[in-house]
Amino acid sequence: MSHLVSPHDVVAWGCDTHVHVIGDTMQYPMVLDRHYTPGPASVAELQKHLTGQALGRVVIVQPSVYGTDNQCLLDALSALGAKARGIAVLSETITASELRQLDARGIRGVRLNFESSANQQIDQLQTALKNWSSRIESLGWHLQVYAPFEMIAACAHTIRTLPTPVVLDHLALWPVTERRTSAERALIQLLTQGHVYIKLSASYRLPTLSADDVKKIVYRLLQAQPEHLLWGSDWPHTNREPGLHHHSVSRYRSISPTQLIHERAQWLETPELQHQVLVVNPAKLYHF
Repeated sequence: MSHLVSPHDVVAWGCDTHVHVIGDTMQYPMVLDRHYTPGPASVAELQKHLTGQALGRVVIVQPSVYGTDNQCLLDALSALGAKARGIAVLSETITASELRQLDARGIRGVRLNFESSANQQIDQLQTALKNWSSRIESLGWHLQVYAPFEMIAACAHTIRTLPTPVVLDHLALWPVTERRTSAERALIQLLTQGHVYIKLSASYRLPTLSADDVKKIVYRLLQAQPEHLLWGSDWPHTNREPGLHHHSVSRYRSISPTQLIHERAQWLETPELQHQVLVVNPAKLYHF
C-alpha cells in the first residue's frame, strides 16, 4: 500500500465535513423564531467525537437556531485552529470587507438552508444561488445547500451556470424510486460534470430508506464522481422531538460512534476511496 492511502494519513488529515457546535444559551442566544431547540454540544465534546472517529480535521456548519449570528461558530474555529473550517449563514447586508474577514477566520462557504424552514420556493433558491455565488467567487468559497431533492433538481440549470461549486447536504435528500427520474439524471449530471459536491451524511434524515437503499445510492454516486463526494457525521445529530414546543430542548438522536464508523466502512470499502473522500476532496474544497 502506498503512503497516499496509509491509515496514518486518514487519521491525521481525514475530515468530518458536517458537524455543529451549540454553545451556552446565555453567551450565544438562539433566534426566537427557531423551529427547535438543541442542547449544548461543546468544542470539547466535538474533539472527543473526532478522536472517536479517528479523524483530524472538521468542518463546522452554522445551525439554523443561530440565524446569521455566527459568533459561536467563529469562537469554535478559533479554539480548534488550523484543523477546522466553517460554513456560515450570512445576512445579505454583509460587506465585501466583512466577507474577507470571515475568510481569514476559516469560513469557506455560505449555507442556504431551505429544508429546516420548509421553504420550497424554487425561485427564491435560484435567486439566492446567483446572488451569493457572485459575491463569494473571488474568495474561492462555495455554496452549501440543504433543500428537498426535487427543489435542487429544479435548480439544475442555475447551478450549472454558477462560477462557484455547490455542496448538497445529506445525500441531497435522495429519494428511492423504481425507475430513474429526470430529477435523478439531472443531479447525477451535475455531479459528473463537477458542478456539485454531495455529502455522504445523515442517512437517518432519509427515514423511508433502508440501509441497503442508501448503500445503492452511495454506490451510484461513487460510480458517477468520487472526486466530488464528502463524508460527514452530522454530529451531534440534531432532532426535532414530536410534540415539543420549539423552545423546549429536543434530545439529540442516539447515534453511536461505532454506528458511524460501520456505515462509513460500508460506503467506502477500499483505502483508496477512504483517502479520496476523507482526505483529498475536503482538503481541496475547504482549502486546508
